[in-house]
Amino acid sequence: MAGPPTAPTDASGEHPPRPVKRKGPLFLRDEQIDLSTTDQRLLDSRGTSDWVHTDPWRVLRIQAEFVEGFGALAELGPAIAVFGSARTPRDDPFYAQGVQLGASLAREGFAVITGGGPGAMEAANKGAAGAGGVSVGLGIELPFEEGMNDFVNVGVNFRYFFARKTMFVKYSQGFAVLPGGMGTFDELFEAITLVQTRKVTSFPVVLIGVDYWSGLIDWLRDTVLATNRIAPADLEMLQLTDDVEEAVSIMVAAR
Repeated sequence: MAGPPTAPTDASGEHPPRPVKRKGPLFLRDEQIDLSTTDQRLLDSRGTSDWVHTDPWRVLRIQAEFVEGFGALAELGPAIAVFGSARTPRDDPFYAQGVQLGASLAREGFAVITGGGPGAMEAANKGAAGAGGVSVGLGIELPFEEGMNDFVNVGVNFRYFFARKTMFVKYSQGFAVLPGGMGTFDELFEAITLVQTRKVTSFPVVLIGVDYWSGLIDWLRDTVLATNRIAPADLEMLQLTDDVEEAVSIMVAAR
């Protein structure tokens, strides 16, 4: 069985010094040494551009998204995230409730944070902006991009969902959830998971729309809780109402 490789020797049998190349905190020897420098590669425009699609470059983009998000929202003050369907039409009663919700939160001194899209998100942004509040949109790059709604007065666009989600949780003191679909469910269950695991504290989650959400609550109670997949306290994290002012009062009390 062959042993470990040994360093080369010269004619005298001594081990000559092995060349070393240092690259920041790294050092390279033997065949690992490259013949160019980092500055040279940075300044050389003749090579391939494939590097802009590599994981190290993505890390820098991710870092930039966090820096931009933190910079834009750090001085926002108390805020509530409002979620709901992008498909909610403007003549839907839940759109009107979204406008009322955004306005009421703004009058209580909360900024309103949404995903910046149409539907229920637009409604909450419209209410907040109309009441003179800070109306925030955290957009996301999607294949069916519709752009930021016209009622956002502070907007940040993201490439990465996880960077965007961090901003929702970091800068919101509570979630108000209007009827929605998969994206709304995702944000809802992420929020209650973070509360359950104590990653966030004092974080009310209010579902607006008793008829819409009651089936979910019933299933969680009669199936998930009944089979010991969650604890009673987990179900109590969700508060259900049809009254926008009640939802706002819950947020005020938690503040």
